Parts: sequence; C-alpha cells; structure tokens
Amino acid sequence: MPNDRTFTLIALGSNLPVDDLTPEQVLEQALAALAVLGLPAVQTSRFYQTPCFPAGAGPDYVNAAACLQTALPAPDVLARLHAVEAQFGRARTTRWAGRTLDLDLIAMGDAVLPDAILWQHWADLAPDQQSQIAPTQLILPHPRLQDRAFVLVPLADIAPEWCHPVRGQTVRQMLKALPQSEIDSIRPI
Repeated sequence: MPNDRTFTLIALGSNLPVDDLTPEQVLEQALAALAVLGLPAVQTSRFYQTPCFPAGAGPDYVNAAACLQTALPAPDVLARLHAVEAQFGRARTTRWAGRTLDLDLIAMGDAVLPDAILWQHWADLAPDQQSQIAPTQLILPHPRLQDRAFVLVPLADIAPEWCHPVRGQTVRQMLKALPQSEIDSIRPI
C-alpha cells in the first residue's frame, strides 16, 4: 500500500445492469471513473459473485474491493464515490435494495470517524435497527465490515493484514471469525 498517502479501502458492488453493462462491467467502469476523479486504484481484488443481502432482495451481486491512493480527506473521497455511483444511475430509495452500483468507503488508514464513541454506537446497532436507520455522518471504519463476508473476502485479496483501528483485528482475523458457510457462499468469478 502507498506510504506517501493515506491508503483508502473501498468495497464495490452491483447487482443490477446499467444500459448494456453487466454488473461486472459496471464495477470495471466505476474503477476507471474513480481514477478520472483522482482516486486511482493501486490494488483491486478479484471479482466475486455473492448472494444478495438480505436474502431474497434481488439477484446475486458482483463484489470487489480496491485500495485507492489519495491525499483527499474522507468527506471528499465519499463525495467522489457518490458522484461515480450517480454516473451509473444509483438511486438511494430503499435501504439494502438492489443497486446498479454501490461504493462503500470502508477505511482510511487508521482513522476512526467521527470519534470512537459514535463509531461504537453504530457498530453496536441491533440488526433490526440497521435496516431502518442510517447515520447522517461518515462513520469510519465502516461499522459493519467485520460482519460481512462479501466485504472481507475481497479485502483479504488486497489488504489481509490491515488492522481495524478499534477492534485490533486484521482483515484475515475478522474473516476467520465469520461462519464458514458465509465465506463459502462467495465465489470468484
């Protein structure tokens, strides 16, 4: 990972086509669009087919992860991720619904935003509340990354030793803590 800039981990996902583009092609073009906006990927995981979350909410996803090189602050990175999502027709209408493109800011180095107390609040949120409410401010690292094999499996391709600044676990350790059935449901394309 780059030493001169903050490494930035993102998760990418798509389960709906855009025009003639398949979800896999959407992810490829989204990475190119990020580079145009000054967020070039220095590493990209393999692409994976993953079951839709929550189960039954739509077609399977194509997921990946990337490490971007940037000196931008987190809010600017998030704004550029949202701009690329919009280029691919992303509409934020229903939480956890199918989407043409989902770009999640997972982590920026060892930053904990906005602070450890609010991070913990969102990390401890009960599953039924997670589907009903979303934070109004940027929370880093992503408060659900340790629970999601569809994020951790691709991250393990590019940053297996990245250490969560609050939990003190590496990507590899967080992935190992998940049920094997969840890990096995994610297949390289």
